[in-house]
Parts: sequence; structure tokens; C-alpha cells
Amino acid sequence: MTDLVDWSPVLHLAVLGVVLAAGPLTWVWSRHRGGSSAQRLRALTLLTLFFTFDLIVIGATTRLTDSGLGCPDWPGCYGSASPLGAREEIHAAQTAMPTGPVTHGKAWMEMVHRYFAMAVGVLITVIAAMSWLAHRRERGQGPSPWWATLTLVAVCLQGAFGALTVTMKLYPAIVTLHLLFGLGLLALLAVQAEAFVPRPVRLSRALQWGVVAVAVLSVLQIALGGWVSTNYAVLACTQFPTCQDSWWPPMNFAQGFEIWRHLGVTGEGVPLDFAALTAIHYAHRLMAYLVFVALGLLAWRMRRIDSLRPQAAWLAGLALLQLATGLGNVLLGWPLAAALLHTGGAAALAVVLVWALCESRREQAAGARLSRAKPAVPPGAPLRGAEVPR
Repeated sequence: MTDLVDWSPVLHLAVLGVVLAAGPLTWVWSRHRGGSSAQRLRALTLLTLFFTFDLIVIGATTRLTDSGLGCPDWPGCYGSASPLGAREEIHAAQTAMPTGPVTHGKAWMEMVHRYFAMAVGVLITVIAAMSWLAHRRERGQGPSPWWATLTLVAVCLQGAFGALTVTMKLYPAIVTLHLLFGLGLLALLAVQAEAFVPRPVRLSRALQWGVVAVAVLSVLQIALGGWVSTNYAVLACTQFPTCQDSWWPPMNFAQGFEIWRHLGVTGEGVPLDFAALTAIHYAHRLMAYLVFVALGLLAWRMRRIDSLRPQAAWLAGLALLQLATGLGNVLLGWPLAAALLHTGGAAALAVVLVWALCESRREQAAGARLSRAKPAVPPGAPLRGAEVPR
């Protein structure tokens, strides 16, 4: 019998996380040796953003290959820091059940995900420390270090949800929250990276609210997508645009959206109806239509502003990618490549929307500073310092 939580390999995993993070840290310091601390901090933030994106994709691979319980304890694997030290236990489990959930391949997949998470945690810790040091050295100038502190708190919570994912045996609500916290980390890192680039952008208030509205809709859609994936409801509908030869198939929303329950059963332990899985899938599909139109309209509006054309192009491209990979999941039987691209597209979409939100907030702040800096001049009054003709 394996304890679900075994703290004995924690020190080994922490050391491994530091070793893995040492490579990116060394690269940043060597590449920006002659640069300012702000340049090094932004470079490290961007690199950590990239690794966090990779971590989300690796987490999706772990889930989609049914490797989430490849090591049925946490944080190690049968009390060891790697599957190498748990060869006998894994072999015994694989012999008893050759297709899983515990096999040598799945154990390595799960532990690679944990190693990567440890390295990202170390990088975020360094960013937080550097942010506070820079804040003190520059006497409050530059980005607020509280963003980095909030990111450090978020990565700790992300680790806690990773532990609960294993100890609660892939509880759908926990796994979905684990995904959302990963996207939250991406968003926080994107905010910090953008804070180093003060570029005023002219946005109308209507467009600012449009970006916010599309961001909220996208978060809801990503949460629905996570709920589909964690409940394995993708194949409840294998047709498009209809589902089960109907525009409105039999659906059980009460069962499908009962949040606090184990995988595959209701809160009372009764197996979920197929109609519940259909309801989960179809809700995600219906929301996808709305989000796709909203993204298209937002990209079209943003394209009119020269400095926002890169974000507009990204939004349009990612919307098409999500449509194509979503259809691929349905019509091709949920292939791994399409599913990973769908998850990666959602993560990239979150980053681009945060990018656009930061630009709009920056313009709002720049406008406020400008109004404070320039006193109002009555119409017809001469400008101070200007020569007035006699």
C-alpha cells in the first residue's frame, strides 16, 4: 500500500528543480551580462513565460495519455525521486494491469511534468526576489514587485492543486482548476513582461471594454474545455454541426455540471448518464460559436489601430486554430496532436488577450498622466512662452 503523500523525496526534487532552472538562469545572465537589471529581469520573465507555456502543454500530454496517476503518490514516485528508484513497484503494478494507470512510460511522463513544474517554481522565485531588489535599488521606479509576489503565491497554489490531482484521483473539478491556475500563471507573467515596455496605444473606451468582455468569455470557454477534457466528454459528439444526428440531442445538464464529484460518477456515486457527457460537450460547442464570433470582431476592430495589428493577427489566427483543432478532435476521434494544439492554442490566446489588455490599461494610465501634467488653457489664450504678435 502506497501513501498518497510521501515527503521523503522533496529535498531531492527541490535540488533537481534548482539544477534544471540553472540552465535558463545562466543563459539569461550570460546573454545580458552588460545590460541593466531591468533587462535581465524582463528576459528572465519572458523565458519563464515560455517554460510555463511548455509546462501547460506537458500537463495536457500527461492528462491525454492517461498518465495523471502514473505515479500514484506525491511528490515522488513510490517514495522515490524518479521512476528509476521505483522500478519494482511500477513493474508489479504494470504486470497486474498492463494498460495502466501505472506503467513505466506513464510514470516517466508524470514525473517529467513534476520536474518541469519544480524548475518553473524556482524561476518564479528568482523573479520575485529580483523584483523586490530592483524595487529597492530604484526607489520604487519600474514595475511593481507585487505582481511577482502574486505569481509566486499562484505557483505555490498550482503545486497544491497538482498534489490534489493525484491524491484525489483525478477529481474533475481539481484537474480543471489545475489547468486554470496554469493559465493564470501565464497571464501574470505576461503582465510583468509587458510592464517593461511603456508604449502608449490609443484605444476607445468601447474597445477597452470589448477586450475585457472577450477575455472573460475566453476564460469561461477555456474552463468549459477543461471540463470537457477532464470528464472525457470529447467523443460524446462525433458529428458536426449536428450531434448524434440531432441539433439538440438528449442532454442531462444537472448531472454533467455537478461540480463536486468523482470522475465518471455523480455525487451519490451513480455512474454518469451518457446524456450528461453530451451536455458537457454541447455546452462547450455552443460557447465556442459565441467566442469565435467575438474574437473575429475584436480582431477586426483592433486591426484598425497600427500598433495593435500584431495582436489582431494573433487573435484571428488563434481563433482559426481553435476552430480547426476543435473540429479535428470531434471528427478524427480526439487525436493527441489535435488535442495538444487545442490546449496550446487556448494558452496562447490567454497570453495575447492579456497583452491587449495591458496595452489598453497603459494608454488609460498615460492619458491620466498627460491630463495631470498639462494645465487647461482657455480657448484663445496664448501659450506660455510663445511669442504673441503685436
